[in-house]
Amino acid sequence: MAQDRVEAVERALRILEAFDSSQEHFTLAELAQATGYYKSTLLRLLGSLERHDYVQRGDDSRWRLGGSPSRLARRHAPSQWLATRLQPLLDRMASETGETAALLEVQAGCVECRLVALPDNALRHELRPGQRWTSASTEDPRPALPGGTMGYRALETPAATPLHWLTLSGPASRLTPSRAGRCLDKALATLRPSEEMTT
Repeated sequence: MAQDRVEAVERALRILEAFDSSQEHFTLAELAQATGYYKSTLLRLLGSLERHDYVQRGDDSRWRLGGSPSRLARRHAPSQWLATRLQPLLDRMASETGETAALLEVQAGCVECRLVALPDNALRHELRPGQRWTSASTEDPRPALPGGTMGYRALETPAATPLHWLTLSGPASRLTPSRAGRCLDKALATLRPSEEMTT
């Protein structure tokens, strides 16, 4: 409700939302452009956020997320089955293919990255747990990937539970759709059907 809004909190949250980007560090000018706030207003809000470790200021005066968002995110971590069964699978896929392996969850037209394993390659598709985007359709969880490819396979899920997709993504010059599909099919074959999403 509008009367329940606290303006300073709304502004601080808008600043944190600006960090939901592939860009990891921001100058004060970049944050001002992203939020529409004056630099003087930003500095006051960033000071409060910094004291509680929601943001950190580097030696280069650029701002990045602090440790508190990750600490709170762990309170809403994926289920034990996802963490113990799928994360090792994603790690193995990323190691064997040199590409980014991820588990995506789709609810109400919104896709969220739940788990990810990044390869050591400098040229790769960057994904982060908690990253979100709008899905093109219920059958296609991919984000916009200029110059990139994402293969995807649905996991079997019980009724009334969110849809989950196993994905493999990387530069189109290196990862073809057919290669991504073969790798995903091989990964899914290692999961017993009764195991897929029985949390």
